[in-house]
Amino acid sequence: MAYFLRTDDDRFMPTAHVGGAWNVTEQHVAPAIGLLVHAVEADHAARRTDLLQVARLSYDIWGVIPMEAVDIEVIVLRPGRTIELVEARLSHGGRPAIILRAWLTQAYDSSALAAANFPPLPSPEAMPAGDPSALWDGGFIASVQVRHEAEGQGRARCWVRSPFALLDGETVSPIARMMGLADIANGLAPLASPRDAVFPNLDLTAHIFRQPAGDWLGFDVSVSAGESGIGLTHSILHDAVGPFATVSQCLTVRPRPSA
Repeated sequence: MAYFLRTDDDRFMPTAHVGGAWNVTEQHVAPAIGLLVHAVEADHAARRTDLLQVARLSYDIWGVIPMEAVDIEVIVLRPGRTIELVEARLSHGGRPAIILRAWLTQAYDSSALAAANFPPLPSPEAMPAGDPSALWDGGFIASVQVRHEAEGQGRARCWVRSPFALLDGETVSPIARMMGLADIANGLAPLASPRDAVFPNLDLTAHIFRQPAGDWLGFDVSVSAGESGIGLTHSILHDAVGPFATVSQCLTVRPRPSA
């Protein structure tokens, strides 16, 4: 009932629920993205008691990952009392597959200035159930529950949750759990069917201005593409309280040849 099993201190085995949408023999990067957050936070907690909070997560996706064990290494690039820059590398067979750079910052009481100037999202109960498996293959897509409201080509508002733990037998933070779902944004409002074009994302960058809570992760998704094979999926992330982050994904857009 989990996406990953820990097999050693820094090694993790994917379960069938990690199977990819573009190729079922490869990992969907969404669970790995959440796992990297957990690795950063666990390393941070082992080093210090005055914990900082995650403010930005920037991932570069170097290549596909087979459905095999992966290793994670965490390095502090910029130590500091109130700010840290941490790098986490997920590798397969010694080859880097995803590199995360995370900014962590000290918490302050800024409640007097708190604001979220993004449009609200209807509740999950107010949206019809969606079936992403009708468009996408793989164990990860089959593992999630989706509420979906299309607003035109490349625009949708959605809620996603999963009954599965990110890591078997371990408690992970709400931000790690939410980020383990965030990469699904690129498939929620595509400009074309994956049968007609491929448009995998090269990266994912999240800016977090409030720590999330709850089971459902909400997406207000907009997808754009230029005329030379580059696209962008931009999402405002919500929990039950309201917006808490933005996520952007750079796409490489390649139409499939006509039959």
